[in-house]
Amino acid sequence: MFFGTQRANFEAMVHAYSADLFRFAYWLCRDRSVAEDLVQETFTRAWAHWREVSDEKAAKGWLLTILHHEHARLYEKKRVEIDERELDDIVFEADAVLETDLEMRNALATLPGQFREPLLLQVLGGFSCAEIAATLDTSEANVMQRVSRARKALRRLLAPVVRNKEGTR
Repeated sequence: MFFGTQRANFEAMVHAYSADLFRFAYWLCRDRSVAEDLVQETFTRAWAHWREVSDEKAAKGWLLTILHHEHARLYEKKRVEIDERELDDIVFEADAVLETDLEMRNALATLPGQFREPLLLQVLGGFSCAEIAATLDTSEANVMQRVSRARKALRRLLAPVVRNKEGTR
């Protein structure tokens, strides 16, 4: 996939991964213009260090790591209120029955970022626990626990919606 000059290689990488990066950025921030800015900044930083890339197969993971760090930089100076409760204690509400895609998006949006990010990297990005752990600077065990808790919470959140839909068939 990557061939020719450094610039051509970089452009091929941008073309190959920009959609995946935007999708992940959008899930992180839920704002199209912020997601576009994050992707742009990711590619700017990637270009500055492009000569250091030795394994082109690891480029996607490298880019996602840069994007994750760029997203974190947005909040470095902001004070974010942290919910200290366990994920199991957080009460989810499923009000109206909406379209399946919208219901899933809303359910994912209710998950705290520490649980949503690893799940999205696994499901949308197709990354292994080891790759996610490296991206998020945590352990594989922590990633597995977060993904498991996120899936459990989504099942619990979407159960009333599924029952509702099965009852209306």
